[in-house]
Amino acid sequence: MENLEYCAKCGEKSLRWNKINKWYCKQCDYVLYHNCAAAVAVILRHKDEIFLTIRNKDPQKGKFDLPGGFVDPKESAEQTCRRELYEELKVTIDINRLKILKTNPNLYPYKGITYNTLDIFYEYPLEEKTEMEFEKSEIAGGNWFSIGDLPMDEMAFISQKEFLNIYKREYLNSPIWD
Repeated sequence: MENLEYCAKCGEKSLRWNKINKWYCKQCDYVLYHNCAAAVAVILRHKDEIFLTIRNKDPQKGKFDLPGGFVDPKESAEQTCRRELYEELKVTIDINRLKILKTNPNLYPYKGITYNTLDIFYEYPLEEKTEMEFEKSEIAGGNWFSIGDLPMDEMAFISQKEFLNIYKREYLNSPIWD
């Protein structure tokens, strides 16, 4: 992030990074914020199994991931869940059946820049296991896993590992879990 040096407003080599979330220009008081990006991740659940995808691009190509992605401008998190599940897996969902479970901060390194994200975790129950049609540019494949047998060491992102540990512990045996 420190590589940005020239101000977009005055053109001077005067940008400074505060090492948290913004650049500021010493010459003209221009400020460029680098805020959190919102992202969704969806647990597609059938009984005591969930579906994990296999990433087909970096970061973490070849690792397991929950289906989901970044929230687009003017889109709700629930709309993002619907769009991403259809784009990645050709699964159509009713957003009214999504259950929000937790949020978690994450770091997403992409092409030399580490983005701060806020990951929003949802659960979506499926009546039956659905055949997935993978968007090969993003998803190399996927597997159903018993919630007790998740490949935690092969998960792509720390925020998902942390969340899935909580999910296994708190949601699996909860009276509200159906």
